[in-house]
Amino acid sequence: MGFAGLSFFLSVLLVALVLHISRRKSWYDRLDERKIHFGNVPRLGGVGFSLAFIIVSVVISLAVPEEGYGLRFLPVVAGMIIVLCIGVMDDFSPLPPRIKLVFQFIAALLVAVPGYTFHRFFFFDIGGFGELAPWISYPVTVLWLVGMTNAVNFIDGVDGLSGGISLLSAATFGFISLVLSDNGGVPLLSFSLAAALAGFLVFNLPLPGAKIFMGDGGALFLGFTLALLPLADRGGDMLTLPLPYAAALLFIPILDVTAAVWRRLRDGHPVDRPDRGHVHHKLMNLGLDAKKIDAVLWSLQIMMGALVYIAVKTPGPRSVAILAAAYLSGVAFFSAVHFMNRAAAARKKAARGNRNDA
Repeated sequence: MGFAGLSFFLSVLLVALVLHISRRKSWYDRLDERKIHFGNVPRLGGVGFSLAFIIVSVVISLAVPEEGYGLRFLPVVAGMIIVLCIGVMDDFSPLPPRIKLVFQFIAALLVAVPGYTFHRFFFFDIGGFGELAPWISYPVTVLWLVGMTNAVNFIDGVDGLSGGISLLSAATFGFISLVLSDNGGVPLLSFSLAAALAGFLVFNLPLPGAKIFMGDGGALFLGFTLALLPLADRGGDMLTLPLPYAAALLFIPILDVTAAVWRRLRDGHPVDRPDRGHVHHKLMNLGLDAKKIDAVLWSLQIMMGALVYIAVKTPGPRSVAILAAAYLSGVAFFSAVHFMNRAAAARKKAARGNRNDA
């Protein structure tokens, strides 16, 4: 756990440094209709934990070249840096969505071209789905990376929420990678990312209140890096985590971004237009504060992670059944929150009408 310890130490140090500089320069978060905080809070905390992880990932790639990293991993590091820089630029002055997407696709190609791609759809052949041909695996991998880069950004709305869910996801990736093979690199990367996020959460938990936010730079970097973890094999052994299993581990941001895109298209709004319809907003409308929202969604993430872990360890078709249970649990939770929020909104509207009539 030496690399994880180094990652945690660097993260705490760098986030504290960014916090100090941000306060001196008055680099504070912009307020808009989807934000729920008040006062001046710096938003560049993601720079701290991102730089910490980038430094440690380079050290890991140099320390374990026999695991298929070394020079092969350097384009991936370049992709991380591109995503972070674009996000930080967006923090200072919003960039057009098309510009961000172009650079995100470039970063994704820097991962896929060296061969860090999905190799299988399941661990065994089922219904013709087994090993993925290159003409399928490469575009699927690129779309996965770009999609997840943006998905994590959508749930970054409550102190500790995005960082906590991402920490739990990274840690679960690490434990699963230990089950899949003796590949030393993936667990090191996964646990180092979790440790970097733990360092950030020192400054971002809702108790007593976040001192700094991760910002778009941190959120985009986090989505990109989490999407990378199930792909970071040592080359040619096809022991990467198949797409449905990886998606289940990140199902909370996937569901939230899917609902947001559908909601905005349905209402005729631009897809990138902020709103207050995310899952954390709905839980807040139900009376939960930031601490309770974190507790609820972290618990859901732990349950999803446990089911995916069990599915990976379970051989044959039963693995798919357990994986399906994870997906159904996530859908059931989001559906319950949606209808409970709708009922609460109807009650509030009726109460306002009664007061007006009186």
